[in-house]
Amino acid sequence: MDYARVFRSGNSQAVRLPKEFRFDVAQVEIFRRGNEIVLREQASNALVLFDALSSLPEDFMASGREDLPAQDREFF
Repeated sequence: MDYARVFRSGNSQAVRLPKEFRFDVAQVEIFRRGNEIVLREQASNALVLFDALSSLPEDFMASGREDLPAQDREFF
């Protein structure tokens, strides 16, 4: 198991990652999962969208869209 050193940098806490754990990006996502703190590269917007779509149930909108009829409007 590898370890990282935790230290203070100004008013912030920082973690010095070993070479094999370095990121090739300028910014990472950070979140808690139970008692863990997870750092990961930001997912592209497309990956986030596909991930959200894959979580929908198989029968999502199986009966089609139920749109309301178009409204009658006056023109200018």
